[in-house]
Amino acid sequence: MSMDTPNATYHRPVMLQECLEGLDLRPDGRYVDVTFGGGGHSWAILERLGPQGHLFSFDQDADAERQAQVLQQGPRGDRFTFIRANFGELQRELDHRSAIPVDGLLADLGVSSYQFDTPERGFSTRFDGPLDMRMNPEEGPTAADVVNEYAEGELHRIFGMYGEVQNARTLAKAVVQARGTRGIQTIADLKKAIASCTPRGKENKYLAQVFQALRIEVNNELEVLQAMLTQCAQVLRPGGRLVVMSYHSLEDRLVKNYLAAGKFFGEADKDLYGNPQKPFEVLTRKPITASEEELQLNNRARSAKLRVGIRNDFPLNPKS
Repeated sequence: MSMDTPNATYHRPVMLQECLEGLDLRPDGRYVDVTFGGGGHSWAILERLGPQGHLFSFDQDADAERQAQVLQQGPRGDRFTFIRANFGELQRELDHRSAIPVDGLLADLGVSSYQFDTPERGFSTRFDGPLDMRMNPEEGPTAADVVNEYAEGELHRIFGMYGEVQNARTLAKAVVQARGTRGIQTIADLKKAIASCTPRGKENKYLAQVFQALRIEVNNELEVLQAMLTQCAQVLRPGGRLVVMSYHSLEDRLVKNYLAAGKFFGEADKDLYGNPQKPFEVLTRKPITASEEELQLNNRARSAKLRVGIRNDFPLNPKS
């Protein structure tokens, strides 16, 4: 393994070849990976860029920043810029670096393997550890804050809306009753608190739904995703590629709707002549999914859906 190759145990990139094909990389192009994570996708993009090309990668996680240093110190470090920021700040951060427009943008919306496999990050149901779940562990409320401080009605809302939990009301009530004076501080505490609500034989799926709901709430994921997608139309050049990989229906629906209509709800706006005003042409009528070969190597790819769009050539309102 060369010095500029990221640690494969940190993160195995999902649908790597499909993502690269979606980006339609040019050696002299300017590209953005808004979800650096373990660096697998970024490394592969850099491998294909020539001296005139450049890659900007975003991540708000300090662990990801440390991984990025491997690329920065490698032989292609001069064509790589790491940006420690939430991808909701995409346009501002790129504009600050005079990096607009770009030729392609990749977003892998999944939690990295490293984050899942590190118990103290609190993302995985497989370990005990603190209920954290913050993408940036240095700021903001944790999942423990949510389960201990939210009113029962708010917990009902997030479990039902973000986790699509069928017994969300019962679940919220159980959490409130269990938190008592000590509170629910660890993954084991939460599992114990909701054991009576968990369907027998479906424990893994149910816990995954509960954890998904808490993670989305803690990181404000859906709102930030909408902000990022809207900004993609502003930063991509006409003909530029947008490649987005999502892992659950809430994300995928937003991506699908935005690519198809330029908005998240409702039909595309039309001009005075009745022509749809859509920022993207959709290249993937149906989402791309992982091959059987990849699923055998990486089970986390099973829920991934990849969509690709090309930026259309018409002006947008900067505030749209």
